Amino acid sequence: MTNRPTEENSSRRSFLRATGAVGLGVAALGATGVTEASADDLGGAPADARPATGTRPPVRTGTGLDRLPHPLVVGHRGASGYRPEHTLGSYELALELGADVIEQDLVPTRDGHLVVRHENNIAETTDVADHPEFAARKATKTVDGVALTGWFTEDFTLAELCTLRAKERLPQQRQRNTLYDGRWPIPTFREVTDFAARRSRTLGRDVWLYVETKHPSYFRSIGLPLEERLADELRRAGLAGRQGRAILQSFEPSSLQRLAALVGNPRIQLLGGATTRPYDFVLAGDPRTVADLVKPDGLRWMAGFAHGLGPTTELIIPTDPATGRLTRPTTLVADAHRAGLLLHPYTVRNENSFLPADFRRGTDPAAYGDAIGWARRLYELGVDGFFTDNSDTTVLARGDFWASQGVG
Repeated sequence: MTNRPTEENSSRRSFLRATGAVGLGVAALGATGVTEASADDLGGAPADARPATGTRPPVRTGTGLDRLPHPLVVGHRGASGYRPEHTLGSYELALELGADVIEQDLVPTRDGHLVVRHENNIAETTDVADHPEFAARKATKTVDGVALTGWFTEDFTLAELCTLRAKERLPQQRQRNTLYDGRWPIPTFREVTDFAARRSRTLGRDVWLYVETKHPSYFRSIGLPLEERLADELRRAGLAGRQGRAILQSFEPSSLQRLAALVGNPRIQLLGGATTRPYDFVLAGDPRTVADLVKPDGLRWMAGFAHGLGPTTELIIPTDPATGRLTRPTTLVADAHRAGLLLHPYTVRNENSFLPADFRRGTDPAAYGDAIGWARRLYELGVDGFFTDNSDTTVLARGDFWASQGVG
């Protein structure tokens, strides 16, 4: 791969040393026998210098997706393996570690602003429980058919949410990340689009966003619809349209269909477990499950409003429930490509507890396994990219994959 200019390499090494990311990258590489990695190895080449193909020509979507590297590295909620998720610090590190795209989950405030959180229940991702002034806001709500107790963004104004600070969502698996608890506030989506514009200028390449509408039917039912607000923000930031540097995603097909009528951005249909149903299907009485949607008829239907799929990796290569080991791959990759759909599965993480048993190392669930080997396996299966909590190890896996294909 092409190296960055010397002065950028120097700046990047300084950043990685300051954040501790070099050490994290080396720890992740230890499972494959590599004992040392340079800052250049961790990040790879700029997006415009990376190869555009892997084992096959990518599906052409007629959108800005066609300009992105293939296969793609999506920073899942930023670099959430190393920083509390959905913070500007997490997004910054994901880009420095080589992510092509950074992901946001959107939920609304009571006064209609879009903020970035994994869920509207912020009990696990903020310090709200430490604020006695908000103790009375604790509530139990039913969201998508599930009763949840906590504090919910739709019960707070933006000004109130701005008094909170983010914290690590998985402190048992990622104790080191708790070092950064309280460092960053909850970002608004507008702040993230402004951040992406600034970083596009300083990095010399477009920073893409991968934006999910969370629980869209629920929020529409309480008078806080997401799609129109998201479309307005994309237009304001100059990110709307087929070339708009923002990919839109949702677990609910009706949300993507609404977005298709509002803005021309590329769209990805997220898919959960095979026996699950999108919640808008539940509300509409549609009996189809995800297992039905990944059949040829379902794929053709989704291709009518989406450019790709974001399936769980279990839909591509299942694991044995008894052993956790990988079984035979399904035909989803070939079937989706035949229908003209890209595949961006989720989520690759370094820790043993998140890896198939084939790639675990030792018995500590929080220890790193062979995440590079697992990522490389997914690339070999023909996916077009995937969501990762650890962009650096995924970039290395992609480099290995490209080298194995004689690309680079």
